[in-house]
Amino acid sequence: MRQLIVCNIVSLDGYFEGPGGDVMALPFEEAFDDYNAARLRAAGTLLLGRRTYEGLKSYWPPVAGDAGARPVLREISRLNDAIGKVVVSDTLTPEQTAPWHNTRIVTRAEARKSVAELKNGPQEGDILMFGSHVLWNDLLAGGLVDELHLMIGAGVLGGGTPAFTGRPPHGLRLLGAAPLPGSSLILARYAPASARP
Repeated sequence: MRQLIVCNIVSLDGYFEGPGGDVMALPFEEAFDDYNAARLRAAGTLLLGRRTYEGLKSYWPPVAGDAGARPVLREISRLNDAIGKVVVSDTLTPEQTAPWHNTRIVTRAEARKSVAELKNGPQEGDILMFGSHVLWNDLLAGGLVDELHLMIGAGVLGGGTPAFTGRPPHGLRLLGAAPLPGSSLILARYAPASARP
């Protein structure tokens, strides 16, 4: 069975984004990009909510050809373009996916069923989620998230969107925690407590 891995950065005080939805308020570092690139290399599907999908597709496509960008950023751009994407939205249309045409759209009502099918499907590689706060919280509550990879940054936002919208039904079990190399980010990996070790 394929693993669904949620990979996100959070502030030290537990926020997913700053006041007013400002994601740039989070304490990003180069290690954040390095880790995301490693996760993309291991993935077979990128699963996103509409807002995150639109944000990523508005930013990443031109980075591949930007000679001034760090090599890992150009690689992330190419990986994002190449990977098959599933976006959960009730409003996005196929015409709005350009330049990422390798995107399948599922409705919110279909999300849990579609993710369960992805997990049991024949494709290889992890199912990876970035951002998509509302979606991953719903999938966590539905028992479909296998691991949470939270990069905890040394920034205190004092407000914004909390990482969790509710308490996971079975709690979480720590798989490991360590600073990312050359960084003040701490990678904390969790699995639902109900999952087998």
